[in-house]
Amino acid sequence: MLYSEKVMDHFQHPRNVGILENADGVGEVGNAKCGDIMKIYLKIDNGIITDVKFNTFGCGSAIATSSMATELIKGRHVSEALELTNKAVVEALDGLPAHKLHCSVLAEEAVKAAIKDYYDKNGIEYDHSMFPDCENCEGCQM
Repeated sequence: MLYSEKVMDHFQHPRNVGILENADGVGEVGNAKCGDIMKIYLKIDNGIITDVKFNTFGCGSAIATSSMATELIKGRHVSEALELTNKAVVEALDGLPAHKLHCSVLAEEAVKAAIKDYYDKNGIEYDHSMFPDCENCEGCQM
């Protein structure tokens, strides 16, 4: 079997799909040329991610990794969510085929982009090296 049961479950029954109106942070990563675009919306109260939604245009792996990433950060402190790695997303899904690992990277980057947006909107100081430079990302500059 190419995909784990968890990947199939999150693809067929994705969690936290949709748009959060008046989101505290929004992150969009990917590129139409790649075929995968993820947008993550965060509601944050006292540093805790109280709600999270996503919209993803892409393959089943992109949808599954977006869904799992939202599950992994919901209810967590922003600083904990920043520690989310693509490896953790893949492990939580019981693996991904090697040619689909880029989807987990996009999920990690979308979460970080949404947190960066939250920091920027609220004038919160942060270490710029912690965030992807999506404008100059090599992953989608094909």
